Amino acid sequence: MILLKKERCKNCLDNKKSIFLNLTPREKDILYNNHVCSRYKKNEIIFKEGDRPPGLICLSEGKVKIFTEGISGKEQIVRLAKAVGFIGFRALFAEENYIASAVAIEDSVVCIIEKESLFKLLRMNSQLSMSIIKYLATELGFSNKRTVILTQKHIRGRLAESLLFLVETYGFETDGLTIKVYLSREDIANLSNMTTSNAIRTLGSFANENVIGIAGRKIKIIDIKQLEKISEIG
Repeated sequence: MILLKKERCKNCLDNKKSIFLNLTPREKDILYNNHVCSRYKKNEIIFKEGDRPPGLICLSEGKVKIFTEGISGKEQIVRLAKAVGFIGFRALFAEENYIASAVAIEDSVVCIIEKESLFKLLRMNSQLSMSIIKYLATELGFSNKRTVILTQKHIRGRLAESLLFLVETYGFETDGLTIKVYLSREDIANLSNMTTSNAIRTLGSFANENVIGIAGRKIKIIDIKQLEKISEIG
């Protein structure tokens, strides 16, 4: 982890996708003067399960996976984050320790807004409070949907849905086909609630059916309509 200058937080405060975009200059100064930004290398841990939240974590650059460990030590990826978004916010607002861990899946920049300064601003700005509530509600809805998918769909349906989720979250490279994130087979399996061997076998099946193309960790979506059909059938 490398501490960065405060200028790097402008992506979290001024980006058109940021919930802080419409704050007044004075309100932004409160956040700006009470934050710290750090750079994490790929595979570095940002926070661990059981840690106490130091504040609101904004992912300014990069990609992050949030996961829990089962009894056998197997990871279950519960969420993937992209810039500009928040991670670890549930524990912060619930005033609890983290119940999952976060790791950078590529070089990333993370900014932490100090808790009391954020809460002070939320008490001052009801519109910002409502934006936070909406953000939390949207994430809760997504989590509920994923729970149903991972418990009720068969292997092919789960993997198809996970690939579509990656497309929705990270989009495509400039070729319009390659998913713009490169996950290991183990991570794809952990995202889809299946064994790594099942993930490898099912990816191979999709490739043989010309639904996807595979080159190492790069996955191209060749027939997105068929992938959506497989996900829908479950």
